Amino acid sequence: MSISTAKTKNKISKDQFKESIISDYKLVCEVRESGAQGRRDVLSGKGSFGIFGDGKELAQVALAKVFRNGDFRAGYYRDQTLMTAIGQYSPKQMFSALYGDPELDREPSSGSRQMMNHFGTRFLNHDGSWRNLMEQKNSTSDMACLASQFPRLVGLAQASKVYRDNPDLAKRNPGFTSGGNEIAFATIGNSSCAEGHFWEAVNAIGVLQVPAIISIWDDGYGISVANDLQMTKSDVSEVLSGFQNNEKGKGFEIVKVKGWDYPSLVTVYENAEKLARENHIPSIIHVIEMTQPTGHSTSGSHERYKSKERLQFEQDFDCIKKFKEWMLETGIAEIQELEAIETQAVETVKQAKKDAWIEYQAPIKEEWKELQAIFNAISAQVNIPEIAEWISDLNQSAMFGIFRRDYLSKARNLLGMLTKSDIVEKTTLRKFINRINAENHNRYNTKLYNETKTSALKVAEVKPTYDSNSELVDARIILRDNFHHMFEAIPEAMIFGEDVGKIGGVNQGVEGLQLKFGESRVADTGIREATIIGQGIGLSLRGLKPIAEMQYLDYVIYGFQPMVDDISSLFYRTHGGQLTPLIIRTRGHRLEGIWHSGSPMGMLLNGTRGMYLCVPRDMTRAAGFYNTLMQANDPGMIIECLNGYRIKEKLPNNIGEFRVPLGKVEITKEGSDITLVTYGSTWKVVMDAAEKLERAGISCEVIDTQTLVPFDLSHDIGESVKKTNRLLVIDEDVPGGASAYILQQIIEDQNAYSFLDSEPQTLAAKEHRPPYGKDGDYFTKPSAEDIFEKVYAMMHESNPEKFPPLY
Repeated sequence: MSISTAKTKNKISKDQFKESIISDYKLVCEVRESGAQGRRDVLSGKGSFGIFGDGKELAQVALAKVFRNGDFRAGYYRDQTLMTAIGQYSPKQMFSALYGDPELDREPSSGSRQMMNHFGTRFLNHDGSWRNLMEQKNSTSDMACLASQFPRLVGLAQASKVYRDNPDLAKRNPGFTSGGNEIAFATIGNSSCAEGHFWEAVNAIGVLQVPAIISIWDDGYGISVANDLQMTKSDVSEVLSGFQNNEKGKGFEIVKVKGWDYPSLVTVYENAEKLARENHIPSIIHVIEMTQPTGHSTSGSHERYKSKERLQFEQDFDCIKKFKEWMLETGIAEIQELEAIETQAVETVKQAKKDAWIEYQAPIKEEWKELQAIFNAISAQVNIPEIAEWISDLNQSAMFGIFRRDYLSKARNLLGMLTKSDIVEKTTLRKFINRINAENHNRYNTKLYNETKTSALKVAEVKPTYDSNSELVDARIILRDNFHHMFEAIPEAMIFGEDVGKIGGVNQGVEGLQLKFGESRVADTGIREATIIGQGIGLSLRGLKPIAEMQYLDYVIYGFQPMVDDISSLFYRTHGGQLTPLIIRTRGHRLEGIWHSGSPMGMLLNGTRGMYLCVPRDMTRAAGFYNTLMQANDPGMIIECLNGYRIKEKLPNNIGEFRVPLGKVEITKEGSDITLVTYGSTWKVVMDAAEKLERAGISCEVIDTQTLVPFDLSHDIGESVKKTNRLLVIDEDVPGGASAYILQQIIEDQNAYSFLDSEPQTLAAKEHRPPYGKDGDYFTKPSAEDIFEKVYAMMHESNPEKFPPLY
């Protein structure tokens, strides 16, 4: 038997073969011991939670042998052995993560923003530039949401096909591809295969025929729920059999293999690698008879739900035990040698644990020592009995382990007790609290948005230009022509979604694009919103500039989970290590019917902090936002006005070049009596109402927010309220949705409250979904008449004589 390594496919000698296997045994023993000692540390209180990869070690060692530089992982929290085997994790890093050490040099996956064993490698340099991903083994950042890694898998694998099919594009991006030879590896537990994301992604990968290798770690359970309640026939590969490559069509190579059979595992992964890397044929490897030696996590014991027979099976077929038996039977190693490795693994892990704990605790104890001196100085000046108690309690805690929360909460309590004291030490205490808060703000509260040189906020504005010959065209023409210019200038640009390719989009915004730029860059997809979003995530992580289209805003909910949990949190949860510059294109607001006139902006605002949210009032501004985001490395969503494609707009002379800045409002009508704030399709209705109000003697200043995130970075709305002293926010979300967010931004962040002469108000749509038809819209969403009457009532309240009641 020969074993291929990640570096070469040449056969190796017998001695090298034995050395490789013994090295594997050393690694799996250290990983298993890390889990055992980590579990004890959690149960003793040093860590908050522990979840480990025990029982899954052997298959991951086999997988690691074919995982090369430039490959990508989309996995989950059981992959400790894999990450260790590819050189991206260590026992010491595991303990740093378990303890919650926030220093990136000790916990590089997330700076402990995530719980332990949620892996991720660094894709970005500190300045926001991309690393050369072909010089490292890559892991996209894990999430706890089961199967959530699968939408992005589609794009990670597809990127290899895009690069292989476009050699010139591959040459432009040497840090992201080596001729399209990269494989995207995914891992998932058997029970998580019941999730819809799994099936949607498997189907998409089978359709696209892209190089993905999916490993299913099957230990028979999902926490306490057995396979017979998880999957039809209790067997996921049996259910997947219809995806098998055969004479009826292309699909997957599907293999079932035992998780304790080392030689077979190595062979299976070698074969899968060859198919994927050379021919871009995807594989599904169902690894069965895996075990859970200590159950799901530290939150409970598996003895509660497993039979005696099953528990005995888990002892008998533990993969490390079987691995050891096989090595002894084949003469690869002697018992003394293996026992020595096991003993050394215990000592190695003990030392890693000790070092991780000392490094984590040392700066915290230094800070406590500094604070204790302040406490003592204050105690000498003021009689506060609690100080002595706190010092005693915290010193006792410090002998075992102390957290910053423990001492900082006491420091802040003490400051509250000193409100009437003017001792010098009070200033020292205040400075200490402020410093610790600032340091921990950097550890825990930064990098929700990209603030590096690649930020969209640093893209310079370029205004659209016109002349006397500028023609009025259907607004969709502006989008269409803008996309044509963009795709000519940026070879990495792609767009895909339902009906995007052949017919050029349901509103003809990408008409002719596929014919000109090809199906690789302008593509139709199936009806699969979650993996359309995921496709964009994966492609953008590999250096491409995708635009993922959701056909209607109402259907974004299907793709909401990867937007909320993956895109929006990625830069934050990796502490600036990964970023997905994906543009999501959709259309919404008022049109016709319950599912074609939605404007759920509050849902988007509350769920997707970490993404930019652009709400252009017309297609010129929409095109400008596409141009801005295409120049940056940030994720953003652009919501075009569903009722605006046939409205006439002037065609700019500098199509494809103008850029609309994010976070900059536009005053579209100046006024002096009241400030009306709106966005999107409602803007046109507000402008209509403002003209009617002008005739009634009320001067309205109309402001289009243009983006909701970021929101009015220059505080221009606050300046308007300072002038008008009245404020009305108008949109077509439900009451308390985006209008409440806008009001909070203006009243609190811009401190506009102090400039108001009357109560700030909002005008939104009704709470229910918009019914079908013109009358349904009129009686549900704000009309010009609604706005007129609302504004008039506000003016009547301030001057009843000048503005007598309407009703």
